[in-house]
Amino acid sequence: MLGFEIHVDLHPTSADMFDVRFRIEGPIMPPGVAAFGERIEIRGGPFSRRPAYLVAEIVGQAAVDVILGPAG
Repeated sequence: MLGFEIHVDLHPTSADMFDVRFRIEGPIMPPGVAAFGERIEIRGGPFSRRPAYLVAEIVGQAAVDVILGPAG
């Protein structure tokens, strides 16, 4: 994925439940992408551990797709 990294942070809310945040870091700093490198909380939680990681990975990949723009 061109050297982009998706970092996931889980924050316990109750027994076995977590709020999840992600941040994207990469080799370029795209102009106009204000949240690049910032932690972004994923709504819809709390999640149990496995779904939290799955949701964060999918959301992070979608964010990288938006940063890179249409495939051509």
